[in-house]
Amino acid sequence: MPFELKHVFASLPQMERGVAKVIGGDPKGNNFLYTNGKCVVIRNIENPAIADIYTEHAHQVTVAKYAPSGFYIASGDVSGKIRIWDTTQKEHMLKYEYTPISGKVKDIAWTEDSKRIAVVGDGREKFGAVFLWDSGSSVGEVSGHAKLINSVDIRQKRPYRLATASDDTCGSFFEGPPFKFKFTLRDHSQFVNCIRFSPDGSRLVTAGADGQIFVYDGTTGERVGSLGGEKAHKGGIYALSWSPDSSQLISASGDKTVKLWDVGAGTAVTTFNMGSDVSDQQLGCLWQKDHLLSISLSGYINYLDKNNPDRPIRTIKGHTKSIQCLTVHKGDGRSYIYSGSHDGHINILTWSNDSFSGKGHSNQVSKMQADEANDLVTCSMDDTLRYTSLSKKEYSVITFYFFFTLDNLGYEAEVGVIHPGGTTAAVGGNDGKVHLYSIQGNTLKDEGKTLENKGSITDMAYSSDGAYLAVIDDKKVATAYSVADGYSVKNEFYGHHAKPVSLAWSPDNEHFATGGMDMMVYIWTVGDADTRIKLPDAHRLHHVSSLAWIDAHTLVTTSHDATVKQWTIKY
Repeated sequence: MPFELKHVFASLPQMERGVAKVIGGDPKGNNFLYTNGKCVVIRNIENPAIADIYTEHAHQVTVAKYAPSGFYIASGDVSGKIRIWDTTQKEHMLKYEYTPISGKVKDIAWTEDSKRIAVVGDGREKFGAVFLWDSGSSVGEVSGHAKLINSVDIRQKRPYRLATASDDTCGSFFEGPPFKFKFTLRDHSQFVNCIRFSPDGSRLVTAGADGQIFVYDGTTGERVGSLGGEKAHKGGIYALSWSPDSSQLISASGDKTVKLWDVGAGTAVTTFNMGSDVSDQQLGCLWQKDHLLSISLSGYINYLDKNNPDRPIRTIKGHTKSIQCLTVHKGDGRSYIYSGSHDGHINILTWSNDSFSGKGHSNQVSKMQADEANDLVTCSMDDTLRYTSLSKKEYSVITFYFFFTLDNLGYEAEVGVIHPGGTTAAVGGNDGKVHLYSIQGNTLKDEGKTLENKGSITDMAYSSDGAYLAVIDDKKVATAYSVADGYSVKNEFYGHHAKPVSLAWSPDNEHFATGGMDMMVYIWTVGDADTRIKLPDAHRLHHVSSLAWIDAHTLVTTSHDATVKQWTIKY
């Protein structure tokens, strides 16, 4: 293969204020999984840079859970569809597909033999269903609630029990299979957000928007106590996760803390303070082997430290919204990847991911470039241009609103680039032409020279040695012009079957990459239009939004799936 996918820096979970985020864990304890947009993201818990992304849902995916066997994952989306797919093969073959409810799926639970699945959420006729995984046949009825069901769990040993938690302030307890409603749990005064059986089946816990956690007998459903006395948290509680030995659990709350509880004693052993910002509200958690994870409203994934509760062992940062642009900058002997997203967020991609502190852009970051002065220059749809010091990792407060301007153009400018020599500016228009200007101080002088292309210009770039200008247009053509020969056409390149939108030169000045709406990335050889490397489905079902090279054999791609991928290219 002429290329190899080396790293996947996956998107963060997509979060919504006041809405719990369910994180799944695999039975062996190696991976965890969550959803963003139409993607299910599977990440290695020891090394989160190892990630796999499932993209086959047609609608936004809301929750995904491993079967206890570890061989399958069930994922549910906003339309009520459940897909059950294979985890062992790279292709993730679809095993079964069902639509058990007619609205958003909020939670999924399996029986320990991986044969039955419970699904709950918001539906028109019903709020939940429980069925055989291989036929879809019903094995009981999920009833007893007047509003949407937020959470479901099944006791992982016989006799099976099923429990649900709802916006109607109640929980429900079921015996089976086939599962039949037994009684209502009426202890909460507000929405019940989460319900979970302990791994050994001895206990059942519920958590609510009222800040309370109640404990029940796992077999009978009888209430046996509560955690934390009057209240477990000052704010609403969104998620609970048990320790593998069933003696402790963690709770995630809107009060910006996670608490570790000794369930037998009913007291908090540790309180993890996650910050003071609204974005530090905790909406999800997972106890996986020795790892305690929590998810902030910002989407950040926190690895909690029992020995130092005020500082996580690590925090995984990244993007939750589609990435629009990226650039690569070399500093202190290593390469840093900077990416900017639809919501104005800029991420620094090193092995643990980082971001700038302070207040960033308030709208989409459209373009970015690192300059010689160690500044990151970013322009945004908030009508500002910023210079941010890369060494300080802090958003600059200095913003510029003016550049040199061109008036009365007679065409609409789509993209502009400056020749490395600093004397020429090329502006691509929707008229299918590249207009060349000479730079004189702060003004651009029209030299009356244009380059004819097949369609409206979507992106262009000079090679770093200034020898070539590469241009792509909406008629799916890439053109390389030879600068020294008066911008004569060196070669034309065909391959994309939808509009290419991004272009980047390799540092070797002999190759350039293009990415498009067809989800393809092509790497072209300037001197030979027939020698090309094709990366099909670079970001499956999402178009490629931006490209950058770390070195002549390492390409970075980004997409609307909020993911950054790093590829090794072999010529």
